[in-house]
Amino acid sequence: MQENRSYLPSADRVGVLVASVLLAFALTRLIQSPRFTLTIALPGFYFAYPITLGSIMSLLTAALSATGMSWLTRDHPALGEKPNIEHIMLPTLTTFVLGAPLSILPDGITWWAGFSFAAILLLIVFLAEYITIDPSTPTYGFARAGLTALAYVLFLILTTSLRYSGARMFLFVPAIFLVAALICLRILHLDGTDRWDFPWAIGVGIVCAQVGAGLHYWPLTPIQFGLALTGPLYALTMLSVSLAENIPLRRAALAPAIIVGIAWVSALFFR
Repeated sequence: MQENRSYLPSADRVGVLVASVLLAFALTRLIQSPRFTLTIALPGFYFAYPITLGSIMSLLTAALSATGMSWLTRDHPALGEKPNIEHIMLPTLTTFVLGAPLSILPDGITWWAGFSFAAILLLIVFLAEYITIDPSTPTYGFARAGLTALAYVLFLILTTSLRYSGARMFLFVPAIFLVAALICLRILHLDGTDRWDFPWAIGVGIVCAQVGAGLHYWPLTPIQFGLALTGPLYALTMLSVSLAENIPLRRAALAPAIIVGIAWVSALFFR
């Protein structure tokens, strides 16, 4: 029993954290509020961004998730005095990204299905991040694989939601850059070597943002747009991992090139 406590969080704490985030999502859906538009008018430039309760609650729920995850990880015996910022990044990003599709899904069974899916993702990311605090944990490899897969799913959800909502280019390009860079940074840090590869993360974010900007005016469905962007993110992150392991460039680039091809070909069959 004592051994389990060394790498599994308190069920009560996890339950409170997940329930708090889900309650915030539900209240955002139930409470109706007026929309305010932030406008900036300059010669030759006009900026207009609608601010709603959902926009504010997305930031608050992300902050709630970050605070709750910090509270959860401080209970881990292997953390000690080490910083826990790496274990807060992905849960915060998960909460922020999930708020986008939940705000645009129609009422009824579709929204409840999305709400249930969000609950499952939140539970997975909180548990997996807690487990990865100690690399010697028997389930570390499984938790690492789960976090990696979850990160790519989040990016697909974000890009699909942005496309579905019709977000303007000046909004979704910075969002794609930031989320892609953070996801790449977290995945590369999961190799257990405490490596913060900021140059690769920034480079991957720039490439994904450029691809997104180029595809903005193409007649793509939301899922096609998401697949077309998730493929390069996955491929470039994999390339970085391979090069860090001193694999020759030609051999390291083969699998990422195949992955990009598969993602783009698959996008042709989704309408």
